[in-house]
Amino acid sequence: MTVLPKIVGRDEFAALIVRTAYDDEAAWQAVVADLVQPWGIGGEYDADVHLVDDPAWDGATPGDVLAVARADEDLSVVFLADSVTMQCAHRGLLALDIHDEDEDLDPMDGGPPPREFRTVPAGVHTVHANLSIANMDFEDFAEAAFTDPDGVFRSFS
Repeated sequence: MTVLPKIVGRDEFAALIVRTAYDDEAAWQAVVADLVQPWGIGGEYDADVHLVDDPAWDGATPGDVLAVARADEDLSVVFLADSVTMQCAHRGLLALDIHDEDEDLDPMDGGPPPREFRTVPAGVHTVHANLSIANMDFEDFAEAAFTDPDGVFRSFS
């Protein structure tokens, strides 16, 4: 098993993006270009992202990434730029709920909550900001993604 490097230097307000696919540099550059665009109504907010772009992460699974990312106590979601991200026209990143699977289980609910969904790069900031301040739940975004024909969160508008 490969030991992945620690994630260091992330500002607590920056969305964490981990690149796990390294076979298409042009696709990655397109994702990054989208991620650094101002966001919000009329582009009122600057994009704040922490990019992990290290080939040591090539082929890392969601579980591998979560095992490392959970060390960051200020983090509520991590986004993976994986092979699906690089191959799809919408460049949907995989959003992963950082919390332990058993943490949110409620026997009165109908089952475990969703732990992942895809979001376009422009949606990363909305997801990260709202989860960071506990304005919304991970499930809210997952449900919106699941209603999209491509299964991708784009926005609530």
